[in-house]
Amino acid sequence: MAYVSKERKAAVVPNIKKVLGKYGVKGTIKVLHHSTLCVTLRKIPVGLFSKDQTDLEAHRDVNVYHIDTHYQGRARDFLNELLDAMKGVEWYDRSDSQYDHFDTAWYNSIYIGEWNKAPEVISS
Repeated sequence: MAYVSKERKAAVVPNIKKVLGKYGVKGTIKVLHHSTLCVTLRKIPVGLFSKDQTDLEAHRDVNVYHIDTHYQGRARDFLNELLDAMKGVEWYDRSDSQYDHFDTAWYNSIYIGEWNKAPEVISS
């Protein structure tokens, strides 16, 4: 059963902050419903996701299973590093959807902006 304790969150927070700092991103880290570790990207440097930033006009959920197919270049590198930091060393996934068996340590979610507020684009 997916579960994120305070101790598990505390263990991965330093690595998440390190990745955010490396790319100049500001974000928040929280646990949703005791099962999902969530990072919300609130301030993003110009050019991280695209050259003109027109795709950041609204909130967007990142599909953590398809980062490599939906993002390119520096954005893909950043999101993959962030996801690895979120997983830490305790994360596992022994799910088998063919048999309707889902067994993971916890779920990971990355949000670009909030549901009611787009991320702020900052100069780096």
